Amino acid sequence: MEKELSEMSLEELWKLFPIFLTEHKDIWIKWFEEEKSSLENILPQSQITRISHIGSTSISTIWAKPIIDILVEISVNCCMETIKLVLLDNGYTCMSQSEGRISFNKGYTKNGFDKKVFHLHLRYAGDNDELYFRDYLLHNKKIALEYEKLKLKLWKKYEHDRDGYTNAKTEFIEKYTQEAKRILLTTGHHNQC
Repeated sequence: MEKELSEMSLEELWKLFPIFLTEHKDIWIKWFEEEKSSLENILPQSQITRISHIGSTSISTIWAKPIIDILVEISVNCCMETIKLVLLDNGYTCMSQSEGRISFNKGYTKNGFDKKVFHLHLRYAGDNDELYFRDYLLHNKKIALEYEKLKLKLWKKYEHDRDGYTNAKTEFIEKYTQEAKRILLTTGHHNQC
């Protein structure tokens, strides 16, 4: 009998769901828009402040893991646990939870990745560093290509170690997130990153 995902060790999960990168696919934007529409239908609109496409699939000029990252920001007076229950009832699985943050996935099956795979990051409004990094890469093609080069270098080394892959990118991401914030504070224009 096959193990359920919840019974698998981290190593077994990483083997079943390896890191792999591919050229940008235009369909990713459509998948995000469809999932955003679905989320808007199931989540309480009065509590949602913004739903954003983040991560490398939102950057059309670079290779990415074919996983659509979505940031859902909710009102600071919203009960995060209520939103969590709605997402769990609608096909999402909780991956991790910490103070003011919950991460979910959708599209992970006991046979590997489904056709469409999503990571949803539930946060309170304003906890959105990913938007700064995304916008910086969108406006700085050279830095976006450096990021792509870093990811391609790390891909095979960390193919079965998702945490190692993520940790190896952290310094780069933090550097340019801080640069984007500095530019915003200096100019007052987010789109000039």
